[in-house]
Amino acid sequence: MPTYLFGVLFILAPDLVGVSTLGSSAQWSLLLLLFLNTFLAPALLIYYFYRLGLIKSLHLENLRDRRLPYLGTIIIYTLSTYLFGWRFEPISELVPQIAVVLGSVTASIAVIAVISIWWQISAHTTGVGGFLGAFGGLFLRYNDTTLFYPFMLGILITGLIMSARLRLNAHTPGQVSAGLGVGLVISIAAVFLYF
Repeated sequence: MPTYLFGVLFILAPDLVGVSTLGSSAQWSLLLLLFLNTFLAPALLIYYFYRLGLIKSLHLENLRDRRLPYLGTIIIYTLSTYLFGWRFEPISELVPQIAVVLGSVTASIAVIAVISIWWQISAHTTGVGGFLGAFGGLFLRYNDTTLFYPFMLGILITGLIMSARLRLNAHTPGQVSAGLGVGLVISIAAVFLYF
């Protein structure tokens, strides 16, 4: 979801995230770097945990299997937030919004990890809730009409994912709604407080 969020923002609203001063190739390189940090590294880590027998299934169906992958993902995202926010000098100065978004995703994963100690909240709906909250918050705060259609598409995708999670009996309506709420609240707060 972070890669998709950044990709859409880079293309449709580059001024909002500060990448309009970068060339097209630099934007694509930055998006690739974000993909490696926010998707590939956590996915490989979860696969590694599976191959080592530390988790039973790649589907992470029970609470016990979720704990270690969440912890690993939190560490990766925290490191990515730190690197994009403070260590990658040109990026951190030109595009500080990347660290804000990564920080909000890290906070969402941390909240899910804590809740998952006792209750199986939906990480899928937290992800789409964060996506939807970021677009909705940016749309409302900056009144950028180019974000209207991605926001509407986000609502459709959110509904489809929530329906799929319920249809697959992966979660209860409460777990799906709570996940959506976590993603929405944290991402909207990040947009209104730090953008």
